[in-house]
Amino acid sequence: MKKIFGISMLLLLPLLLGVNVSAQTERKVIYETTTPYHNIQVYDENGTRVLSFDGSMESKMSIDNPLAGQFEYTEYFQMPWIWNNHMKNVAMIGLGGASTHKAYQHSYPNVMIDAVELDPVIVDVAKKYFNFKESPTLKVHVADGRVFLKRSTQKYDAIIMDAYTSNRYGSFIPYHLATKEFFQLANNHMTSDGVLAYNVIGQIYGWRADIIGALYSTLKEVFPQVYLFPAKESQNVVMIATKSENRLTKKTILEKANKLGADGKVPMPLFRIRAFSFIDVMPSTANRSPVLTDDYAPTDGLLRSGEK
Repeated sequence: MKKIFGISMLLLLPLLLGVNVSAQTERKVIYETTTPYHNIQVYDENGTRVLSFDGSMESKMSIDNPLAGQFEYTEYFQMPWIWNNHMKNVAMIGLGGASTHKAYQHSYPNVMIDAVELDPVIVDVAKKYFNFKESPTLKVHVADGRVFLKRSTQKYDAIIMDAYTSNRYGSFIPYHLATKEFFQLANNHMTSDGVLAYNVIGQIYGWRADIIGALYSTLKEVFPQVYLFPAKESQNVVMIATKSENRLTKKTILEKANKLGADGKVPMPLFRIRAFSFIDVMPSTANRSPVLTDDYAPTDGLLRSGEK
């Protein structure tokens, strides 16, 4: 890199392009606390509000448009409509910044939502900093997700899972929410055409591939069909598990998504594009990954393994 008067052109480039370096990198922490479950931080950066757990980004929201979540994978939580286009009640386990909850409230005002969150501080943070509100159709339950389902008598058209904790290897799914026994419990609380949507951090081929394979294999022990929707812009895979024995092809999935969008049943602008992300493959590690059970569920250990 050439120098002008002893100054690297690399350092001058942002000024020559009229870029405000401080505006690009400024981070303003507006809340921070530690609970028995997380170190929680909320900060604003470049017009975006971020919720961080233990140093990792949990949720993002546009400050100017609170309905605009910034994580693509949350939009795949609307895929259950493809398998059940008359949903009336949904359970959402894990709150975070409530991106999915707000989207459902806005787009499907008649759908009853039970939001389940273990940490009461996160509920307060979502309400104060992320424009989340309870309503006659959305009730928050401060409880462990598995305990909540065990005590409930309700059957749901969809159960949406986005619950994570952290250790030195990064974010991972709590053991008891990733086992065959838990998935059987969830299945028992779903209607006959119910759908389970499950966010897994990892890649089908590559980083954390073993946890993807293990979750897929475990879901298949309980549900007849499992579909994979890998996010394009992040390392997330949303797995859709259905009680229906009938396997939908990609062509049928896209046809159903197009109709739901055209009819206004699912008003999310990118719904049809997100449906196109479906890949009809089995994870590369599924055949060698363990089925997770209450007696054996090394979800954090699996984070350290996988294809390179």
